[in-house]
Amino acid sequence: MVNISMKEVLLSNGETLVYREREGGEIKVLLIHGNMTSSKHWDLVLDNMDAKYKLFAVDLRGFGGSSYNNLIMSIKDFSDDVKLFVDEIGLKDFAVVGWSTGGAVAMQFAADYPGYCNKLVLLASESTRGYPFDGKINENDEPRRFALHEEIKSDLVRTHPVQRAYDTNDTALLKLIWNAVIYTHNQPALVLYDEYVQDMRTQRNLAEVHHANNTFNISRHDNGLVAGNGKVDVIDVPVLVLQGDRDMVITKEMTKELLEDLGEKAVFTELKNCGHSPLVDDLPQLLNAMTQFLED
Repeated sequence: MVNISMKEVLLSNGETLVYREREGGEIKVLLIHGNMTSSKHWDLVLDNMDAKYKLFAVDLRGFGGSSYNNLIMSIKDFSDDVKLFVDEIGLKDFAVVGWSTGGAVAMQFAADYPGYCNKLVLLASESTRGYPFDGKINENDEPRRFALHEEIKSDLVRTHPVQRAYDTNDTALLKLIWNAVIYTHNQPALVLYDEYVQDMRTQRNLAEVHHANNTFNISRHDNGLVAGNGKVDVIDVPVLVLQGDRDMVITKEMTKELLEDLGEKAVFTELKNCGHSPLVDDLPQLLNAMTQFLED
């Protein structure tokens, strides 16, 4: 039986971050979740990863049990919270695993704070050039890429339906969305799936996360909305890029951009018969790929 503790820490910026800490050995790993999730969605990894790893899974600001006192307007806001978090708990010399939006947070953190993490694992991560947001404000509009946070808040295609499902506890719609694009083959056990859906509803920053992804760009390329700042070049640790071969959230083009921008510091492994959640699709394959890299 693994020992997992729920803890919280008050940051110097006034936010409180909740996190899960799993007892383990000397290899420290910080797990950063993506959009519409929290540290809860790492539970299968926390339960099953080898005991030699000491694991930390944090709820980002506005997710799970963490506070949301100030709006998140950029990926850097999240990564700056992570910096304050690891300082508060005294975490040093650790690997970071970032899933989806968490991959962007992990890259921003590694670029801004060299010397903290020793390896990066980018699991089904968005590109170094962000994740564009296309939507509509009026039913008769043609879909277009938004530039402003206020536009994303008013979007009728992705923001409003999900926010309404959160607010009204429309679990059927949330499961419909996840079954259509994430759990396209395998689904979690029913009780666990219900827990995941209720955990999704803790999110209070949906439009802000879409905006942060839409404007993220640490590459040296213009992404069609903002110019890249080149921070990817500062990342100085080995990187493992993992993507399922049937991921319907992250396109192969986004992963290609990621690998191109990271260059020789990155290696790529395709996870066979996996979608956007290899944790559910093939946990042993995922853990094997991660541990081989972390122990290399």
